Amino acid sequence: MPQFQKGLAITRTVIIPIGSVEEHGSHLPLGTDTIHAYELAKKTAEIRPVFVAPPIWYGLCRSTSQHPGTLTISGSTLQLLVVEIAKSLYQQGLRNLVIISGHAGGTHMASLLDAGEKILEALSQSRVAVLSVIDLQSNEELQRMIQCKGDAHAGEVETSLMLHLRPSHVEGTSPSEFPAFPKYILVRDKKRHWPGGVWGDPGKASASKGEKLLEKEAHILSQIIDMLESYREETTP
Repeated sequence: MPQFQKGLAITRTVIIPIGSVEEHGSHLPLGTDTIHAYELAKKTAEIRPVFVAPPIWYGLCRSTSQHPGTLTISGSTLQLLVVEIAKSLYQQGLRNLVIISGHAGGTHMASLLDAGEKILEALSQSRVAVLSVIDLQSNEELQRMIQCKGDAHAGEVETSLMLHLRPSHVEGTSPSEFPAFPKYILVRDKKRHWPGGVWGDPGKASASKGEKLLEKEAHILSQIIDMLESYREETTP
């Protein structure tokens, strides 16, 4: 309690790491997304004063829902969970809420965006940022570190990060793969179109690359927090 109270005198910003329990090929842990988001938040806290909330381990997994080990919750459940946690953090004095997701599925992120809008509506002094690690990885400098173009899931980036963060949790590797879902068409048999659950090339991964990627992601996230903390709503006369 005393450390929390002292922290409020330094910062009113909190990072809320969101992840998933989801397949990540045959070589990475099911908690890869959560580990990534949480460790990124902690790395960012080494750069600047910021609270780091305990991570939310569950997310909405649509494309991988049929792969062994994937656990998914509904968008409405995810949204409600994030909003209620945000309200409690706000009640404790925090005002700038950074929702960073290690899982970047489209329906998952849409639910988080909706949660962010509800937080803004409900909490008058709140500022909210919602983004995924994929948003951070669109940075040009970071892209130059990645050899496999289009890498997104259990490939070069996430394997590198896990080799750096949790090397004992990485078991070998998986073949390079990209999903082959038909455009616009929803399919029942999702695993048929993405059998190995890899989106990229794990063979290009290394622990040293993972360390550099995490460091760069943390600096980009810190810059986004700078923008959030300085943002002021324009009021209509």
